Amino acid sequence: MRTLVLEEFGRLALADRPIPALGSGEVLIRVAYTGICGSDIHGYTGDNGRRSIGQIMGHESSGVIEAFGPGKRPAALAVGDAVTFNPVVLPVEDRAVFADREQHSPGKSVIGVDPSRFASFADYVIVPAVNVLRLPDGMPIEHGALVEPTAVALHAIRRAGVTAGSRVLVLGGGPIGQSLVLALTALGVPGIHVTEISPARRALIAGMGVPTIDPSAADPLGALELDGGPVDIAIDAVGSSRSLADALRCTALGGTVCLVGMGEPEVQVDAFQISTAERAVVGSFTYSARDFADAVDLVAAHPARAASLISSVVEPEDADAAFSALATGGDALGKVLVSFVRERTLEHDGERTGR
Repeated sequence: MRTLVLEEFGRLALADRPIPALGSGEVLIRVAYTGICGSDIHGYTGDNGRRSIGQIMGHESSGVIEAFGPGKRPAALAVGDAVTFNPVVLPVEDRAVFADREQHSPGKSVIGVDPSRFASFADYVIVPAVNVLRLPDGMPIEHGALVEPTAVALHAIRRAGVTAGSRVLVLGGGPIGQSLVLALTALGVPGIHVTEISPARRALIAGMGVPTIDPSAADPLGALELDGGPVDIAIDAVGSSRSLADALRCTALGGTVCLVGMGEPEVQVDAFQISTAERAVVGSFTYSARDFADAVDLVAAHPARAASLISSVVEPEDADAAFSALATGGDALGKVLVSFVRERTLEHDGERTGR
């Protein structure tokens, strides 16, 4: 199978690898599309220390079930189903203990982060059946690659305590910020603003019916003062000292700031903005299995808005150039997908699988 291997930091190479053997309770997925995540870019450059040389990355994916491993097959899944998968994998013994908070399991591994697993910048990926979700009928298969970032957004919204009456500021209009807008608007939250320095991304978000602020040209708090004043909740999808400072300043007394962006591993913060204003600061990382399943339905219910978040689709042969451009400041409008769609015959362990 074709794979994209991180041969060295700053270079992906297309390489042929054998398909790993299927274990009990596992599913073989023929990958259709995999999104390039910001964490993949930081892994590509070596900046985040969470990717390894020789690794096959990728965790925002959709595809088609090709085969099942030994053992009982899930009743809800069949060969040929269009699916996505939750990349957070728990040991069997942790599944009941950490139900609805799977991201807290100390024994979890994450497909695309764990270097011992072949992940989904490849023709095929093997995933535990419990992590595989069927896409609703009629949902474009490429939209399945948007579910994972939407699950990140939905989890952050829930961590922040957003309600239908909340006024919310999203800091950062990149793919996670755009997913936040998709989820917030789908949930009926009326008072949303987004800060973003890129004119193209501001235009995309404005096209979703949400007002934007250029933080490089105007004080975000000043702009908010002209439209209702400080917000109840700020969700920082950038994760820098500056964005966190803006989030605190733009949040009302007693409000909440949710930090989901990871732009800088260490940030400086004005402690008085938290203590004297009694603001709450909460972190958000990945999602629960419930968040992920809900994100499938949310993306499926809003196909036009989901489609607007995909800025380009590249072939595996062009993936390294796409990674390089994004890593050096390339201004992708939204999500870049790598397409592994092609007709081919699968041979696995010398026998036809699932056919």
